[in-house]
Amino acid sequence: MSEAVLKRETGWADLLGEGRLPQFALICLGVWLNAADTLVTATIMPSVGADLGGYAYFSWAVAGFLMGAILAGASAGRVSEIFGLRLATSLAGLVFGLGCMLSAAAPDMALFLVGRLMQGLGSGWIAGFAMVAIALLFPERHLARVFASVSGVWGIATVLGPLIGGLFAEAGNWRAVFWLFALQALLFGAAAPWLLKGARRSAPGAGVPWLQLCVLGLGVGAVALADVTRNPLAALALVAAGLAILTLVLRIERGAAVRLLPHRAGDVRTIVGAGYACLFAFTASSMGLIVYGPPILQVLHGLSPLWAGYAVGAHALSWSLCAFVVAGAGQAAQLRWIRFGAALIVAGAVLLMVLMRDAPLALVFAAAAIMGAGFGCSASLINRRILGALADEDRAIGSSALIAVRQTGGAAGAAIAGATANLVGVDMGLTAASAADAAIWVYVTGVPLAVAGAWAAWRLTGRAERA
Repeated sequence: MSEAVLKRETGWADLLGEGRLPQFALICLGVWLNAADTLVTATIMPSVGADLGGYAYFSWAVAGFLMGAILAGASAGRVSEIFGLRLATSLAGLVFGLGCMLSAAAPDMALFLVGRLMQGLGSGWIAGFAMVAIALLFPERHLARVFASVSGVWGIATVLGPLIGGLFAEAGNWRAVFWLFALQALLFGAAAPWLLKGARRSAPGAGVPWLQLCVLGLGVGAVALADVTRNPLAALALVAAGLAILTLVLRIERGAAVRLLPHRAGDVRTIVGAGYACLFAFTASSMGLIVYGPPILQVLHGLSPLWAGYAVGAHALSWSLCAFVVAGAGQAAQLRWIRFGAALIVAGAVLLMVLMRDAPLALVFAAAAIMGAGFGCSASLINRRILGALADEDRAIGSSALIAVRQTGGAAGAAIAGATANLVGVDMGLTAASAADAAIWVYVTGVPLAVAGAWAAWRLTGRAERA
């Protein structure tokens, strides 16, 4: 094949041809909703906690969101087979919008968290269906540009998300943020049937893996309970029990008639298993920054909600920029970039542990950006390597599991960070003393998780089997 023909078949004109433009547009809209909502909420949560008096449940706003997102993302592949992408995506937008409305109108933290759980369900389905659409509707030659575009939308969200959240928080009207996203979500749901017109409906699968979903929810719930347990032994026991229950899901999968995950997804000797392990551990290692970075910076460094939110923004923006850099990497270069990205994530985790409490702000933001760059160099390439190793019958469940596995890691990381923060006194209020302690110990927990992810990345890029 000549270079000119190859360039034409992998270019933007071919990517957006043959009816793929509306599908591409819907994917970008869904990514925007997921990314912007996450970044805005990270920025406004100090204002929400102060208004509703929920510091003891601070990380539950993230853990509850992720719990819903995990269950939705894990079931997205099967749900899309049963209902079809058009109807399923429309319903996801509706659920997300209703969750935003509930949080916006919440009179107390309990109802606010219920709204966040619903937002997680809607967001998990939206993100899961987006991955299913990418896997089923786009040829493999276009995956690099599609994933780079997804990262680009995240980059836009990193700029606008903290800005929107900071402006509303400083105006004392955090509730308006959720009303704004409710409107966007409802418009997204209404547009989905039209934007996905022509998308083929997959053959119905064997059903929904209810047993695995129930066990998965139980495991995530056990880990999340550690957030509000002040007894150190009880908190550690809940985290250990939750992770053990999550491991049980993999054992159930081996003999299940209806699978939640692709074949041998729990075997790190395979490309799929090692790739999922990377996504889980790396995402968990970053949650200390996502959940506690903005409030710690506000207390210790006197930053406004807007500027504190840009610490998370620096992480996400460097992720997006690096994802574009590696989008066109060849097969051999992909493996090198994944390993380099893993090294940067470990370096970022160590730097955050060392710098967050006392270092100048420029160094803290640089540490966040280094970790984000690691994700940018590796995450989309890990996704592509997993998708390339999936058997045809596993494309739907395997692609949606990309989101579910990452969000499960996020929930575990948020719970571990929350338990650690509460053990040093954050549950009694975010004071200068508790913030100073959290600025060390929350980030200590991220280092071993990052190292575990790097080990899995090394296996992924070594002699891992296809299946």
